[in-house]
Amino acid sequence: MRRKSYSYNTQRPKKKKNKYIFWIGFLIGAACFVALYQATVYFSTDESCMMCHVHPHATDSWKLSKHVNNNSGVTVHCVDCHLPPKTQTVSHYMAKASLGLKDVWGYIAKDSADYKWEMKSELEHAVKYIPNESCKDCHRNLFPQGVTDDAITAHLYYEENEKKLDLQCISCHLDAGHYNPNYKHGKMTGIPVGGSASSSGIVYDKATEVTAFADYTEHIPGTSVSINMIAIPGGTFRMGSSEKEAFHKPDESPVREVTVSPFFMAEVETTWEQYWAFFGNTASEGRTPPEQIYANNSNPKADAISGPTPPFGYPDQGWGFGDRPAITMTHYAAETFCLWLSKKTGKKYRLPTEAEWEYAARGGTETPYFFAGNPKDFSDHGFWRKFFAAKTDSISAYVIYAKNSGNKTQEPIAVKPNPFGLKNMIGNVMEYCADKYDAEAYAKGGENVTNPLVTEGEEWVVRGGNYTSDAADVRVAARDYSRHDAWLKTDPQQPKSIWWYSDIRGIGFRIVCEPNESIQTTK
Repeated sequence: MRRKSYSYNTQRPKKKKNKYIFWIGFLIGAACFVALYQATVYFSTDESCMMCHVHPHATDSWKLSKHVNNNSGVTVHCVDCHLPPKTQTVSHYMAKASLGLKDVWGYIAKDSADYKWEMKSELEHAVKYIPNESCKDCHRNLFPQGVTDDAITAHLYYEENEKKLDLQCISCHLDAGHYNPNYKHGKMTGIPVGGSASSSGIVYDKATEVTAFADYTEHIPGTSVSINMIAIPGGTFRMGSSEKEAFHKPDESPVREVTVSPFFMAEVETTWEQYWAFFGNTASEGRTPPEQIYANNSNPKADAISGPTPPFGYPDQGWGFGDRPAITMTHYAAETFCLWLSKKTGKKYRLPTEAEWEYAARGGTETPYFFAGNPKDFSDHGFWRKFFAAKTDSISAYVIYAKNSGNKTQEPIAVKPNPFGLKNMIGNVMEYCADKYDAEAYAKGGENVTNPLVTEGEEWVVRGGNYTSDAADVRVAARDYSRHDAWLKTDPQQPKSIWWYSDIRGIGFRIVCEPNESIQTTK
C-alpha cells in the first residue's frame, strides 16, 4: 500500500515570527522614543534646571526679571534663553546635551561655595551662555509700539552692525533675564555699559579726602569705582642705562642724575572698570566734531567734558573687562580721562612724566629690572636661544610678557608688585607718559635735572613693553614711542578717531596725582 506524502510549508511560520519581532521592536523603539522625548521635556523645565543650578541668586533674580514680570503675561523659561531656539533642532539638542553633561558633572564633582558668582554674572561670562539666536527668535520685532526714540536708534545701530561688529542683544540687556538692581541700561555701543563698574552697588557721593602723604583709595563721585593710589617718595636716581647693560639702546643714554618730587601713582594700570565709568559719564556718541571736543576740553572753565565716541565692537578684544587694563585708547583719550577725574575729585590727576615713570618702575633699584636677573638669561634674542631655552622662573612672577601672557593682557592679580607696591609697571601693556619722544632727550637735558618734561616732538613716550614683548624690551630703562598714523591705518572713519586706535592692542596708561601743597610729602 502506497503512503500518502504530505508537504509542509516551513516558510510561513518564519514570516509570522519575523512579523512579531518587527512589531515588538517597533513598540519598544516607539516607547523608548516617547520616553526619551518626555525626558527631554522634563529636563527642559525650570525645576530641572534648578536641580543643578544651586547658586542662591539665580532663581530669585530670574523671578524678578522682565522675562517673568512683564505686561504680556508670558514667562520666559531657562531653556528659552540658554539654548538655541528649537527651530534649530540639531543645534538645540546638541547644546542641550553638552550643557546637561556639564551641569551634572558640576553638580557631582564641584562645590557651589567655590564659585565666583559675581564674576559669572558679568557680561564677558554671560555671552558664552546666551545664544543671540534665542533672543532674536522671541524678539522678532525690534520696534514694537511704544518703544522709545533711544531704543529705536540703538536697535537700528544693532541691525546695521550686528555681523560686522559681532554685536549681541545681551550687550545692552544684561539685566533682562536676571534682575540686577545695580545695572544701568545703556545705549548700543558694543560695550558693557552696566558692567562691573556698578556691580558693588555702592555709589560714592564724594571723593576721598587726602590729608597725609600716604597710600589712599580714591572714590570717584557718582560711580561705584575706586582707584588705589600709592605714595611715591621723591628722590634722585640714575635714569637710563649704560652701554654695558644687555640690549642697551642709544636712546637710553647718557645716564644722568634725575630728581623727582613726591607724587601718588595708581597701583595698577587704568582698568576697564575705571575707564567705562569715564566713558559712561562723558561719551560723545560721535555727534561732537573733533575740533569742538578739543576746544571744549582745553577750556579750564568748561563744566562738561566730551569723552570718547563708541569703539569698534569690543575693544577688549574678547579677553575680558573688569580689572584688566583698558587698551586701544589714544594719548588724547588718556589725557581726557585724567581731566575728567580731576574735575570729579578736585585733585590734579595726570599722566606721569617719563622720569616719574622710570623712577617708580625701578622702586629704588639700579638693575635692568626691579628684581634680580640678567636680560640675557630671560631674552629669546641671541644665537644660543636656538639650542637652549630662556629662563622664565623668576621674571614670570613679576612680568606679563611674550612667554607667559597667552598673547593677551592679564589681570593685576597675576603678578607680584615692585618694591614701591606697583603692579605691571613692566609688561602687560605699554603705558603713555606726558613727554614727547626725543631720542636725544637725555643728552640735551644735562647731567643733573629736576622733574624733566619734554614738550616738543611728533610722538609720545610709551614705557614698559607689553604682553607681546621679549624680556629685552621690558627692561626698566627701555624706551619706546607711539606711532599714531600706523596705529590708525585701518580706521575707516574720516576724520579718523581721536579716541580709539584700530591697529594696536597693547597700549594703555597709568595715572599719577600731584600732592596738595598743604600735605607734608615726607613719607
